[in-house]
Amino acid sequence: MNFYFRGAYYSFTQTQVAIAALVVVLAIIIAIAAFQQRGTTRTTSFRTRFGTEYDRALLAHGSRQEAEDMLAGRESRVQSLEIRDLNSDERNHFNEDWKVIQARFVDHPRFAVTEADDLINALLESRGYPHANFEQRAADISVTHPHIMEDYRLAHSVAVRLGNAEATTEELRTAIIQYRSVFDELVQATRPAPQLTTA
Repeated sequence: MNFYFRGAYYSFTQTQVAIAALVVVLAIIIAIAAFQQRGTTRTTSFRTRFGTEYDRALLAHGSRQEAEDMLAGRESRVQSLEIRDLNSDERNHFNEDWKVIQARFVDHPRFAVTEADDLINALLESRGYPHANFEQRAADISVTHPHIMEDYRLAHSVAVRLGNAEATTEELRTAIIQYRSVFDELVQATRPAPQLTTA
């Protein structure tokens, strides 16, 4: 087989052409496999880091790529915030406030759940999370504390329903337990530096 290229003739046997074609096909297969592996590794990393928030993002966006891009955006946002640990005086103050809320729950469960929600908000602001609506705040927290997100979302859903007097005593009890889980995590947490997931 002869080819003319830039003023010169090149001669290849059919075996050489077949080998060259095989090399090109193998290179394409390797590139596709590497691309797929990179996507799988990225997905695994996001699933591990975000837990239930990954599933929530996937449900909201419908596309794995869009969900992961959104979660990467969360990571970038939180990386730019000045999140800090509480000092010992602040920690003691919040712990005392929590004891009051917990004691109040016996006689005034609805009020205690509302106070617990407010206390979590105050604690987050003290740690440097910006004042924001619940969804933005939950998104920010999910980057460094993904395993408390289910408790936080469920407890908050009970707290916001209290104005309509829809929550049962059992729901209120569960909500205060969930808030306690969130509180314990956030009041003691040493802020881990978020690891940006590679794109």
